[in-house]
Amino acid sequence: MPLTQDRRAEIIGGCRLFHGLDDRGLAAIAAVAVEVDFPADRVIARQGEIGTGFFVIVEGGARIVRDGTLVATLGPGEFFGELSVLDGGPRVAQVVADGPTRCLALPSWDMERVLHDEPGVALSVLRVVASRLREVTTDHRT
Repeated sequence: MPLTQDRRAEIIGGCRLFHGLDDRGLAAIAAVAVEVDFPADRVIARQGEIGTGFFVIVEGGARIVRDGTLVATLGPGEFFGELSVLDGGPRVAQVVADGPTRCLALPSWDMERVLHDEPGVALSVLRVVASRLREVTTDHRT
């Protein structure tokens, strides 16, 4: 059964990338989100390919594989594909459905429009991307 607009906004609001967004920002993203179902072991995003979308996992999960090595697993409420949407560059990892998986997909052209029209969404995304960059560049041994 398809998700309602309100349920899509609720799922998006629970995603770390959009934490703290107001109702207007959540509604703008929910309006362009499309439900996509993937069977087990389906490649959702291929490492090295140019990405055309961003995904939030609704049900199921995904394996993140970089250069043939499992680097992470994701579950409901988690996201992937944001870097390719932001910079138009190739995917840095492959994402594979870990069992039947349902996602909300946001095409890059729609996501760009929302980022342009809703400054609160853009600020939220920038904060999370900056936080992730800080995590990977900070030396935790000191």
